[in-house]
Amino acid sequence: MQDNVKHASDILHLDLDSFFVSVERLRNPKLLGKPVIVGGTGSRGVVAACSYEARAYGLHSAMPIVTARKLCPDGIYLSGDMDSYSKYSALVTDIIAEKSPVFEKASIDEFYIDISGMDRFFGTVKWAWELYEHIKKETGLPMSVGLSVNKTVSKIATNEAKPNGKIHIPEAEVKSFLHPLDIRKMPMVGEVTHRFMLDMGIDTIGKLMEFPVEVIQQVLGKNGLSLWRRANGIDNSLIVPYEEAKSISTESTFGTDTTDMKMLHATLLGMTEKLAYRMRTDNRMTSCIAVKIRYSNFDTKTQQVSIPYTCRDDVLIKTVMALFEKCYNQRLLIRLVGVRFTNLVHANYQLTLFDQAEKQTKLMFAMDYLRKRYGIDSISRANGIFNQQHRNEETTSLYGTKGGKK
Repeated sequence: MQDNVKHASDILHLDLDSFFVSVERLRNPKLLGKPVIVGGTGSRGVVAACSYEARAYGLHSAMPIVTARKLCPDGIYLSGDMDSYSKYSALVTDIIAEKSPVFEKASIDEFYIDISGMDRFFGTVKWAWELYEHIKKETGLPMSVGLSVNKTVSKIATNEAKPNGKIHIPEAEVKSFLHPLDIRKMPMVGEVTHRFMLDMGIDTIGKLMEFPVEVIQQVLGKNGLSLWRRANGIDNSLIVPYEEAKSISTESTFGTDTTDMKMLHATLLGMTEKLAYRMRTDNRMTSCIAVKIRYSNFDTKTQQVSIPYTCRDDVLIKTVMALFEKCYNQRLLIRLVGVRFTNLVHANYQLTLFDQAEKQTKLMFAMDYLRKRYGIDSISRANGIFNQQHRNEETTSLYGTKGGKK
């Protein structure tokens, strides 16, 4: 099978090593060299991140804290501080934004940077390593980077460079680099796919590389074709430029202008729940919340606040309600209310599982399950249920797509 693909790109992948743990160590250097686990101090939380010293005991993210304590009883267990993690993530983002031509913020601690063509001015390898050292110097955070022809190879290279290392894989060396690696090091290979691969005798990327593409496609469909291409170093996925303005929002215009606080609060709660659910289904979190009020005289007021990255209903609802109270200061009839989440990032960590909010988290996931099964309107918190007669229009815009004028 032939693919007309030009490997002309230079993609730098940057991953902050054990990010939460690294931030905790900056705040408390006594944690250096010790097995540190972030994500839960109680009996029913899960591991959100752990140090390499803790991983030596078999710990990994999303592992139940009970299991982690059995494997590593002498570890240092911390509940986590999303405010600090968000600030350090923003610091790294600002440095990359200042120096990079095009970059994608894939998550709170992971970035892709397209530096194609920079070899004409600086040399891509030289530029990449200088950025790497600059971020480490400015932030004190350890990180690993991989530089290669596309996002897939660069990400795999970064993982091979861990911890706190850097690797350059030029185009001519891509296949020889990938060939001996375990198939589980391929992005998109989860437990189920891994079992399929092993059943077909594929345990390395090299064996997938040489496997008949027609067979792998027949077994795994489009996903199989994508895996085969990536195993052969082919990945045409583009860098998605990072934009602070990316947002998800919704507005409700009432059929009759109102000052019914009970109904207004219920409307805002319901809107926030729906936005948060849509955000979670897309594996995103927000760090900036805005509430808009339009009065009967068409005067419009907006309040906005930055918060630690989250996708938790209870945090978002509390923030939205506080912004509404701050925004509603004219005591006039209200025509429209709106809620917007911005500064969205992909959420690769199960950040909502810190055990200090265990009950709220379990409730949220239970409600999400019911929404996925029966529809987004199938369930809501009791005080979020409001009569449809109170509103005549609701518009939702996702990730920068604006709704109609109100």
